[in-house]
Amino acid sequence: MTVDKLRFGVVGVGAIGKKHVDIISQGRVAEAELAAVTIRSEEKRREFAKLYPGVAVFPDDVSMFKSGAVDAVLLATPHGEHPKEAISAFERGLHVLTEKPAAMEVRDALLMNEAAEKSGRVFGIMYNQRTEPVYITLKKLIASGELGAIKRITWIVTDWYRSRAYHLSSPWHSTWAGEGGGVLINQSIHQLDLWQWLFGMPSRVWARAGFGKYHGIEVEDDVMAYFEYENGVTGEYITSTGETPGTNRLEIACDMGRVVAEGGKISFLKNSVSEREFEKTNRESFARPDCQTVEVPIERKDRVGHEAIIANFTNVCLHGGELIAPGYEGANALMLANGAILSAWTGKWTDLENFPVDEYSRRLREHKGNG
Repeated sequence: MTVDKLRFGVVGVGAIGKKHVDIISQGRVAEAELAAVTIRSEEKRREFAKLYPGVAVFPDDVSMFKSGAVDAVLLATPHGEHPKEAISAFERGLHVLTEKPAAMEVRDALLMNEAAEKSGRVFGIMYNQRTEPVYITLKKLIASGELGAIKRITWIVTDWYRSRAYHLSSPWHSTWAGEGGGVLINQSIHQLDLWQWLFGMPSRVWARAGFGKYHGIEVEDDVMAYFEYENGVTGEYITSTGETPGTNRLEIACDMGRVVAEGGKISFLKNSVSEREFEKTNRESFARPDCQTVEVPIERKDRVGHEAIIANFTNVCLHGGELIAPGYEGANALMLANGAILSAWTGKWTDLENFPVDEYSRRLREHKGNG
């Protein structure tokens, strides 16, 4: 029995949009078809049409959405444009897969969620790091209970180095008006998504940030954030675009020892007995549980990255099932990013359980210069 293909329309064919165009047009996802794209420049539309005959080329998103040529859209435009594009697509009965982050601010991400729920269409987000074997394995390890209770999480992710040339490469880069933030919004949003995916949402955040510390830009390029959970778990998150060589090291302190994910590997320094149990029963002043290092075998996957997300999204649209990265969850990582920025602005804790949507919107407008 032949299954109809999902007709994709890619909105925006810049650097990342071109990657998605190639994945779909080259047949790397069997049930996906590149049916249309949007390109604003008339000259670039003509060039694209020569390279991809048979693919409809539209000057804007609305004309594509109204055309009936596509079943789903993949948003690869600057993220400030995602909310209006997603909402417009949902209103026309289209499935939506958006690039990360969902939006500039939590308010807009929540509006996208409402539109998706109302439409009943599939809503996905391009959090492709969730397909990496090391994080899939780590999530299963945490869920297994083998770690015991988690005490502290520390993630140093400073391998997002960007020179000034990058920040100057596009007028919307590294500005409040164009991006709504810096390293938290544009680069390490992937790790913030993985944080909430692996450990759940903290209850509050306190942060300090350097705004233009290394690059002379107006947005944050160096951040230290401190997360707290209702159950007492604490978290430290350190990120920057001004360090090289950088680090990507996730450390989890838990009752059964310490887990480190780094360099595509997971090491578990495993106690012979739970620290909490040892603390209650030990009678020697300087004793500690015996431990041994266990290298956790990584669960390999045939398909990872952008291709895996597109394939999963296509399958769910055509056949049902669960998304690897539901679009609804885009608001969570954005809340962590917005919350840390707000704390850095105010010098106060940001409540993540009752996020101050209105205050953040007001302050962001002021930083954009249109408050």
